[in-house]
Parts: sequence; structure tokens; C-alpha cells
Amino acid sequence: MPCISSVTAPSYAVIPFTLTSSKSSPNFPPTKIFTKQNPKPLLQSKSHRRVLVKATVIEKETPEAERPDTFLRGGDGDGDGGVSSVRVRFEKMIREAQDSVCNAIEAADGGGKFREDVWSRPGGGGGISRVLQDGDVWEKAGVNVSVVYGQMPPDAYRAAKGASSTDQKPGPIPFFAAGISSVLHPKNPFAPTLHFNYRYFETDAPKDAPGAPRQWWFGGGTDLTPAYIFEEDVKHFHSIQKQTCDKFDPTFYPRFKKWCDDYFYIKHRDERRGLGGIFFDDLNDYDQEMLLSFATECANSVIPAYIPIIEKRKDLPFTEHQKAWQQLRRGRYVEFNLVYDRGTTFGLKTGGRIESILVSLPLTSRWEYDHKPEVGSEEWKLLDACINPKEWI
Repeated sequence: MPCISSVTAPSYAVIPFTLTSSKSSPNFPPTKIFTKQNPKPLLQSKSHRRVLVKATVIEKETPEAERPDTFLRGGDGDGDGGVSSVRVRFEKMIREAQDSVCNAIEAADGGGKFREDVWSRPGGGGGISRVLQDGDVWEKAGVNVSVVYGQMPPDAYRAAKGASSTDQKPGPIPFFAAGISSVLHPKNPFAPTLHFNYRYFETDAPKDAPGAPRQWWFGGGTDLTPAYIFEEDVKHFHSIQKQTCDKFDPTFYPRFKKWCDDYFYIKHRDERRGLGGIFFDDLNDYDQEMLLSFATECANSVIPAYIPIIEKRKDLPFTEHQKAWQQLRRGRYVEFNLVYDRGTTFGLKTGGRIESILVSLPLTSRWEYDHKPEVGSEEWKLLDACINPKEWI
């Protein structure tokens, strides 16, 4: 008998950042760290990544009754005109994006409403987790923002600093991260799942290494995971990604599209989770203001890229066979998120908010023993596109 697995998570806030990057699939070289002091990428070993995860621990959260005006610590936006002002503007952007996306999701659903959880941490930071579950259109939709303060281990700081050796051995490095992260799972198998995540990360100079440079970078992406291919939908989605990228750099879309295909690779299946989009991380080799504008534009493009597809597909009739195929593809979604996704594994290893970490999982998934779609079928076409990524535009 086929096995149906139910995975529930009533609250949401995927850890919206990663402390390392670029090593996201077997096709990628070792992690590269770009800095202003070291414009050539410094390779980061797997041991650095393991140390980073083991040594970075996030404080436990405290529930809050109301949303604060800001989750930033006092003084973070006091007008130094530099990095701290980016913190203020990035938090403002992600909170506005959360509101606009949630409003669009509720409007498309027609009846469902988001549950909201607000939380903070004693050392500063916090987040707003929103979940719409069992709606008319959405099986589960989560949209979260968070602001996080913590400590990085010295090895990770030296790698980011670009120093091959140093006489000083700085202690833990204060870091700041903020981001918005969302996963939207519709009920109808002809309506695709969407994931998007945009984040900003900084490190401060350690107390015992005065004058050490502050580092920063941006990351994120938007990707589409359908169970069935409607080519016009996929072309529309990728066209919006390309239009957004082309406003800033014509190399962004092809570069970030390939990065996305490589990142969402399920190694043990030899296939991708879905039909891609854009993905980037550790991005700081461009002007900071330009990258802030780029991340903002990407977040603002989510609604026009996705909602028109939902409106066309949410009410199409479907069969039990087609619903079962959607559940099988949801199983692939679960496999990737629990085995390979860096945000999920980082959160699980560092004591993050568990309901937030696992909210990306669908309510229901399905695994059948040795399931293979019939060659030439619509299901086979989807699988073939996940195994062999295509250029859609």
C-alpha cells in the first residue's frame, strides 16, 4: 500500500539566512567568500562550515502580544549613514513585503486568514510568523520575517576577513541577520508551490580585535515547484525573474538561474526539487545600495510572478491520480528541505524556533515504493524537466 505521511507545523519562520554559501550541490566548488579587502574569493573548507554550525547558538525566543515598531536593538539605526542604516531599511522592506504578500494570499484564497505569532529574543531581535492553513486555495502558506543577533566563531570570521593568517586570535564575532522567507503550498495539483527568501547579513568587529573590518552580504531567491507543467506559466514566472534581474545587471538572471538549479538539487534522487527561478548568496561584490535595491525589487516581484498563475489554476478540476502525483512531488520537497536545505539544517542544529524551521513542510506528502511515471505522460514530463533543467525563456 502507498504510504501517506502527514507533516504539520502550526507556526512559521524559516531561519532567513545562512552563514556560509555557494557550496550548495555536488556541482559547486568549495564555498567562496568575497570581501572588499579580498576581491578574489577565499575558499572555505567543509570544516569551517561544520565549526560555524556547531559554535553558533541562537537564544530562545519569547512570545510577544503585539508587533513592535522594530526588532532592531537600540542604536542600530542612529544615523551613522552606513551599514546600520541598511539594517533599518532592510527590516522596513521585509515587513512591508510580508504585509503585501499576505494580503495577496488572503485575497486569492477568498476565505482563509493568517494566524500570526510575534516573538523576540532577550539579546535583541525577533520575528513575525504568519501561517494560513487549510484555506480554500492554500493547504498551507507561511510568510515570516525575522531579525537575529548572535555570535560567530573565530575561524568563520578569519575566513570572511580574507586573512590567511593572523597574530591575533579574535573571540566570537557578533553578527546580525534579517530576512523574509515564505513557502506557499496550494491544494490544487495544477497550482504550483512557491518559495522565496531574501536576507541581509553583517558581522561586527570582535571586542579583542579593534579596527577589524565589518563584513556584510545579501542572499535570497524565488523558485517555482509545480506538479504539472503549464509552459506559459513557467515562462511567465521566469520572465518576471529575468526582468527584475535585468534592471540591475544582465548577467544576473543566467548566473542566478543556474545557481538556483544547482542549489535545489536532490543528490540521492539525481533530480531538482522543481523548475527553478533565481538564487544567490554571499553577494557583496557590488555596491551595497545597489544590492539593497535589488533585494527589494526581487521581493516586490513575488506577487506579479506568482498570483496570476494561481488565479488561472486554483479552480481547475483534477483527479485522485493527479492529486497523488502532487503528494509524491511534495515528498521530494520534504526530502530536500530536511536533508539539504542549509536554513533548515542550520536551525535544527543551533536551537532555532522549531515551528518556524519546519513550517516550510507541506501538511501532507506521499511516498510510494519504486514509483515511476509512465514515459511520455504529463507526470513524466515534469520529472524529466527536474532531471534535465531547461531554459524557459
